[in-house]
Amino acid sequence: MPTRPLPPEALDELVEAYGATAQAVLDLGLTCRPDDFERPTQHEGRTVLDQIARVAGLPSGGQRTGHDVVQELAHVLPRRLRALRDPELTLDSPTPGIVGGAGSLGSTLHRQIIDTWCLEQDLREALDRPGNLDSAAAAMVVTAVLTDFPAQAAGAGLEPGTSVIIECTGPVLAREGVRITPTSDGSLRGEALFSGRAHVDETDDTTGEVIIVPPGSITTIRLTTEALTRRGAGRVPTADLRYSVVGDEGVAARVLDRLAIVS
Repeated sequence: MPTRPLPPEALDELVEAYGATAQAVLDLGLTCRPDDFERPTQHEGRTVLDQIARVAGLPSGGQRTGHDVVQELAHVLPRRLRALRDPELTLDSPTPGIVGGAGSLGSTLHRQIIDTWCLEQDLREALDRPGNLDSAAAAMVVTAVLTDFPAQAAGAGLEPGTSVIIECTGPVLAREGVRITPTSDGSLRGEALFSGRAHVDETDDTTGEVIIVPPGSITTIRLTTEALTRRGAGRVPTADLRYSVVGDEGVAARVLDRLAIVS
């Protein structure tokens, strides 16, 4: 099932997604009281101040106050966005120095959006100001987690023939499934269920999506956008995560333990 809303792909869409999540970090920082900056976040060992500093491109620690760090972000963010909106740039262009990162602009923006949105959600949890879970950046993080899901599931110690489906129930909607299959060298791989290239057992009545139901056990994990992305960001351990399971709860836990793609 394609992610809904669709994640950004074109350069202008990526720039807008990055700008929106970085601006959200700035807005949160501007509303912080002095003691708010010292609140711990779900990223172990990092405070609200540390996470804002990361978005601003500043090292953690030092003698900067929260106000200083927020003002630095307020100064640098418009300059970054002006550089990114240069009409001569393409997805394959080298990344402008002010943005940071190596390689092509497209790959840099992909990483920056995912990292910045996860930091934004760290701040929102620490400050008790939830939001932005239906944004383009949120859709990109959900897509990234589920794209990596088959490869991660292959290392979860599951029996061959086991199938696992993850359903993201919203605000971003998405679904991915994997079947664990042996390879010729005896290792295991995760084969995507919804590829349309294997035996068809049923079709989703709502989307018309082909669902591959192979032999073996099937476990379905359902969790919200917030829960999926917090686990995918490595911020919340499986034991503390809120989710529901139809099927084998042990299989679900092993898969979720492997799901983190961001640190």
